[in-house]
Amino acid sequence: MEKFSQEELKAYLMNSNEEYRTLASKHAEYARLIDEIEKKPHLTPEDEEEEHRLKKLKLACKDQMQAIVSRHLSAQVA
Repeated sequence: MEKFSQEELKAYLMNSNEEYRTLASKHAEYARLIDEIEKKPHLTPEDEEEEHRLKKLKLACKDQMQAIVSRHLSAQVA
């Protein structure tokens, strides 16, 4: 496997890894939904709860994406 910078690797994974692409899509959707909630002039307790839930899901996606990147980076070193 050729050596990639972290940004190059992310672009490569977007094109070649279905799991990474799916996680990135979910991450973007959660970010969009969070933005919609945060644009409201007043948040209800339900809005705040939903925002918190979405932020946890978004972070979980990011963590899984980073794990995939880390696996590929460690494979480059080996």
